[in-house]
Amino acid sequence: MRFASLGSGSEGNALLIEAAGAQRPYRILLDCGFGLREAQRRLARLDCEPESLSAILVTHEHGDHVGGVFRLARAHRIPVYLTHGTLRACERAAQGCEDIRVIDSHAAFDLPGLRVEPFPVPHDAREPVQYVLDDGAARLGVLTDIGHPTAHLPSALSRLTALVLETNHDAGLLEGSAYPPSLKQRISGRYGHLENADAARILASLDRSSLKTVVAAHLSRQNNRADLARAALSPVLGWSREEVAVADQDEGLAWRHA
Repeated sequence: MRFASLGSGSEGNALLIEAAGAQRPYRILLDCGFGLREAQRRLARLDCEPESLSAILVTHEHGDHVGGVFRLARAHRIPVYLTHGTLRACERAAQGCEDIRVIDSHAAFDLPGLRVEPFPVPHDAREPVQYVLDDGAARLGVLTDIGHPTAHLPSALSRLTALVLETNHDAGLLEGSAYPPSLKQRISGRYGHLENADAARILASLDRSSLKTVVAAHLSRQNNRADLARAALSPVLGWSREEVAVADQDEGLAWRHA
């Protein structure tokens, strides 16, 4: 299994995952917060034709994650997997999609070559989830858009070989930013986004014995920097800062093996 980011941040998120297939690679997109043309452009950058996508997994209804999902799905007849609460929040945007599949936020399901394990997270959305994807040899965990650590994360994110982990903001940068107090409170609140130190604490709580790749993701342009995210995560891993990858807003992240 390998994965790549089309881009990660408040202006749009999408993660491309590829598993080995019997005749051709099986590709799924996790979220798509980019418009149709921009999503197609970013997919092309990764040598991926939209027609080759077999599914789109959705985490929640915020525009930076779902803004382009249904247009892409309609244009290329791609099945969309999402929770009931997320579908209710996106009903108007989802109109005209031929293949909508509602998932249980607590129940794993199978796609060709992949076991998909959704799990609920605290975020200011209707029924948000994050995912672990398992191809039998590798386990990729994705954890973004979560307001605070929860007790079930160590079990949900067990035995990972790769992890995409939100490092949205640095507390000092957020406090000193020009954001209004209400927005600062939302971002730093229990249903907002992860601060660097919180991300490090989550990472420290996991069994890291099989972990080979860690990607810092969903960094705020205004309230975080790649060097700060790396500095928070690398001591937990015992890695150099350069060994922690970063998925940024403009360039995303090139293909990595899980």
